[in-house]
Amino acid sequence: MIEAHELTKRYGEKTAVDGISFTIAPGSVTGFLGPNGAGKSTTMRMIMGLDRPTSGTVTVNGRPYAEHRSPLSEVGALLDAKAVHPGRSARSHLRTMAATHNIPSSRVDEVIEMTGLAAVAGKRVGGFSLGMGQRLGIASAMLADPRTLILDEPVNGLDPEGVQWVRRLVRTLADEGRTVFLSSHLMSEMAQTADQLLVIGRGRIIAAGPVQEVIDSVSAAAVRVRTPRAGELADLLQADGVTISSPEPGTLDLRGIDAADVGELACAAGIALHELCPRSATLEEAYMSLTQDAVEYRSDLAATTSAATTSAATTSAVPEEGSR
Repeated sequence: MIEAHELTKRYGEKTAVDGISFTIAPGSVTGFLGPNGAGKSTTMRMIMGLDRPTSGTVTVNGRPYAEHRSPLSEVGALLDAKAVHPGRSARSHLRTMAATHNIPSSRVDEVIEMTGLAAVAGKRVGGFSLGMGQRLGIASAMLADPRTLILDEPVNGLDPEGVQWVRRLVRTLADEGRTVFLSSHLMSEMAQTADQLLVIGRGRIIAAGPVQEVIDSVSAAAVRVRTPRAGELADLLQADGVTISSPEPGTLDLRGIDAADVGELACAAGIALHELCPRSATLEEAYMSLTQDAVEYRSDLAATTSAATTSAATTSAVPEEGSR
């Protein structure tokens, strides 16, 4: 279990984490979401004792991380897959870690097999791809068979097989009663993996709870309708106070009414429907809505498009080599 109480971290005048409190319970996968600069990495570093809180407390399994006699057995963490000496082999790195806790070499071999690194275990880590580095990071986190796992972007750089493997791994660990806390920017993957969500923005908790509850708290279920008489149907529905949007001609997204009532109303009015489909909001939609005012580094799509157009025009105006 991970428990934080009024956890705060300031760097000079910058407040990275602002008085957050939360509990990450065992037996479930808790997803940690937030924009870049929201405070996710700082929070994870404070849990692991790598950053000292300005105020507040955070404990893992009842104690601060640094006070555990066998910390690797309590918490396994992947915070930075590149935090390995590039000249060491994967096996050498894991054996060095194992020696600090009297972990047998047989366990090193187990996690190498578990993470799919057997073919490259003797190679230098400096030559590893991003995905191979992630696998080594997960092997390091699993080395002492810990009660709690903290994984920062564990599927970053993995191929589809690797992504599925991580999903199955964390689900299995949670089913065994362990605490699993992971962050990711892949909303579709988080929706399939997590049981609970903790959403942070500008250093503060924005939302917390079961995945579907977080989604429903932001976006009510909708009904999508496609009909050649969309305008007529919209007029009928507006009279009943239904919220209507039209993502494209001939298509309506409706909120405040269920699909059966839409069908009955359209039938009574003689309006043919080409599509009538209940539509649940996605985690990505809910996340974008929750964090729209908490994005610190916001891209300007218009400026990007303009710059790309200008660049293309400039390139086309430059004569090719040999044509001068």
